[in-house]
Amino acid sequence: MTEAGARAGRFTGYEKAAAAAVVLMLAAAGAIFGFAPADALQGPVQRIFYLHVSSAIAAYGCFAVVLLGGAIYLRTESAAADRWARAAALVGLVFTTVTLVMGMLWAKPIWGTFWTWDARLTSTLVLWIIYAGYLLVRRLAEPGRQAARFAAVVGIFGFIDVPVVHFSVTWWRTQHPGPVIVNGALPPEMLATFFFTMACTLVLAAVMIAIRYRIEAVTDGSQPAAVAPAPVVSAPDPGPSGVR
Repeated sequence: MTEAGARAGRFTGYEKAAAAAVVLMLAAAGAIFGFAPADALQGPVQRIFYLHVSSAIAAYGCFAVVLLGGAIYLRTESAAADRWARAAALVGLVFTTVTLVMGMLWAKPIWGTFWTWDARLTSTLVLWIIYAGYLLVRRLAEPGRQAARFAAVVGIFGFIDVPVVHFSVTWWRTQHPGPVIVNGALPPEMLATFFFTMACTLVLAAVMIAIRYRIEAVTDGSQPAAVAPAPVVSAPDPGPSGVR
């Protein structure tokens, strides 16, 4: 086997994790469309619920990492904690975007409009703006201790909006539906599909954060861009006669 062929046949841990996350999300899609029954009132559009809610929970988890990373950085000035926070902020913003887009796609056929300024939608949009601002600060500010400390404060205070988003449907009268998981409003097949999709989405979020952390570490210069491949030992040439 040539060196190029041997290198192509090896997969890094990140590549294996990414492939596993993709397979899990495909399995979740199979459960959503092949196992969960259709909703009697909303029809096929209700299937958006599984990814919509799972993405929101994944975003909560990402922003919790930002909160923890920021708090650790302010206390210890750990560069690794700052990198975890930066990585999780970007991934959390991606999942918040998915949540908003899935919600709007569901709202159009159900409410007759893509958007309404109710408490759940508005607080989610505010959450998106907070962490988009966090990332904008990291991009525009001069890298260093001051930018990291300022971003950590933004990330910590920004997390205050997470419980506001989550409990908005119980604190205020909203057009957005109330909780259906804790109220036992879903039949067992739908509930199982939801928990499976949520687990797969959380795995995907964790893999994305790990990959993003790796990119941040390479950008900071704390890790090499690539691990040097192991030398490939070629078989000895048996000679023209094939006999030694």
